[in-house]
Amino acid sequence: MNKTSSVAGAPKQMTFRRSKTRVSDKIIPILLGMCALLSVVTTIGIVYTLLQESIIFFKEVPVWSFLTGTTWSPILPPKEFGVLPLLGGTLLITGIAILFAVPIGLACAIYLNEYAPARVRGVVKPVLEVLAGVPTIVYGYFALEAVTPFLQKIFPDMGIFNALSAGIVVGVMVLPMISSLSEDAMRAVPKTLRHGAYALGATRFEVALKIVLPAALSGVVSSFVLAFSRAIGETMIVTVAAGATPQLTLNPLESIQTMTSYIVQVSMGDVPRGTIEYGTIFAVGLTLFVITFLLNILAQWVARRFREEY
Repeated sequence: MNKTSSVAGAPKQMTFRRSKTRVSDKIIPILLGMCALLSVVTTIGIVYTLLQESIIFFKEVPVWSFLTGTTWSPILPPKEFGVLPLLGGTLLITGIAILFAVPIGLACAIYLNEYAPARVRGVVKPVLEVLAGVPTIVYGYFALEAVTPFLQKIFPDMGIFNALSAGIVVGVMVLPMISSLSEDAMRAVPKTLRHGAYALGATRFEVALKIVLPAALSGVVSSFVLAFSRAIGETMIVTVAAGATPQLTLNPLESIQTMTSYIVQVSMGDVPRGTIEYGTIFAVGLTLFVITFLLNILAQWVARRFREEY
């Protein structure tokens, strides 16, 4: 009797499972689509907010004079709205960071991928990635309280606030991004390429530089571009350690101001809403958004252009 009832109930259970699967197949794509749509709507909202306030600002200040002016003094008279000093300070910090992070990050990636034993790699890589989780305000005070005093022993004329210490610490911040992404790209290279090179008598260093690195070039270069984009958008390190002096200079020992640190400075609530000074926040933010957007497009193009398929 029990066997008969269990056999009779089996088709009902199968029907229930099929109906449940059909419902989940309909609901899950809708939820995933809503998540994708949310990111698109958020991006559109950011662009709309920036454009709305920036258009009001550019009705008062010509776009050409904003992009080519060499003096930035939007608060104190005589008021000048040339963004080049902020852009120059941003690129100076970013350049120092990339010059510091790229060689070290690439060397770490090559070591972890080609030389490090599995046990060492299992310890070193997580430790490197922990750096990505350190709050940037901590990095900022590390630059101000530790890096700057050390550099002042080498450069006595260096001020407390300077581009060099801020740039180096921004480089430390983006170092895990370069090393981790580059190492992942190198690890994706087929082992048959390595074995073929070893069979021809190549050394491990030659395999790393002449076989693995060119084969993983797309991912490695993409990591550089993404790190560049991340460094441009950094805020708290440069706000704490680089100072607030908007000037066009290539001297890393001087105080400078970046676009992000200016936005922080003016966003404290002292500037009345609706004024031209308030509009500078969105004009500078729009400029920063366009730069990072173009860099992300560049990273995608590089990934497609130099991709190797095996």
